[in-house]
Amino acid sequence: MTKKALITGLTGQDGSYLAELLLSKDYEVFGLVRRSSSSNSDRINHLYDKVQILSGDLLDQSSLMDVINEAQPDEIYNLASQSYVPLSWTQPALTAEYTALGVSRLLESIRRCKPDARFYQASSSEVFGQPDESPQNEGTAFRPRNPYGVAKAYAHWMTLNYREKYNLYTCCGITYTHESPRRGTEFVFRKITHTVAQIKLGLANELKLGNLEACRDWCYAKDAVYAMWLMLQQEKPDDYIIASGQTHSVKELVNCAFKHVDLNWQDYVSIDPVFYRPDESVQLIGCIDKISNDLGWKPQHSFAQLVELMVDYDIQRLSAIAKR
Repeated sequence: MTKKALITGLTGQDGSYLAELLLSKDYEVFGLVRRSSSSNSDRINHLYDKVQILSGDLLDQSSLMDVINEAQPDEIYNLASQSYVPLSWTQPALTAEYTALGVSRLLESIRRCKPDARFYQASSSEVFGQPDESPQNEGTAFRPRNPYGVAKAYAHWMTLNYREKYNLYTCCGITYTHESPRRGTEFVFRKITHTVAQIKLGLANELKLGNLEACRDWCYAKDAVYAMWLMLQQEKPDDYIIASGQTHSVKELVNCAFKHVDLNWQDYVSIDPVFYRPDESVQLIGCIDKISNDLGWKPQHSFAQLVELMVDYDIQRLSAIAKR
């Protein structure tokens, strides 16, 4: 029997990769897409004839119930949110509506319309904020330090409470920073690989950055979505950290990217205080022992491989644009 899956945030980085993964496993895939005046479908243009697009909004409970009733999904992956941390400071209420209360609406819709569906909630390492321990594990206390992290913490605990109160199959994947060529250039990893490609092609001559000593636990989005799928295939629901288990500094990232194109990063990088994050998280590194032991999951791509594939992608993309 063909499984059905509903993905919120289908047009995002993770949603598009997850849709590809599920289609390769012969799922019938539905995508919840919010109606808007402008299209943001670049990441899924190649999937439009393979997935079923349903109109709904995390701000509207009735639309969520309608979508679940129509799709009757076996699995639901909630990947939709306002996920850009700096924006959460300028739009904290909107971030809370989508990232926190939107999950409450979705959980309640599942409880009422499809209580046997398995639910994945995209949690975030931002819930840890400035943690008491490093690396963090599934039992590390939450200490969010920005509105996005606060909203994700609310969503995480609501997901657990619905599991315990209503015996729903709900899971939280606490994902650390994960990247891909489908990442927006407003995020530092893609900003760096994109600008390095521009410099290599003579389209730019400077890369402005903030704190080069800032460290992140980075992994590949394709590896992360495979972990999400694995979590919903288990007999009992549980929560897991999805990460690389390693940290690298922005300086390491810059050096790796420029080295890949045979350039010296110090010739092109300048520091601009405007790019410093006031709530810079420290020592965010995930312990992946639990997911490795329980599910057999580990990242399949190294940090260097991720940097190189993204630089190569941006060079190829910019070269193709230049030839038009």
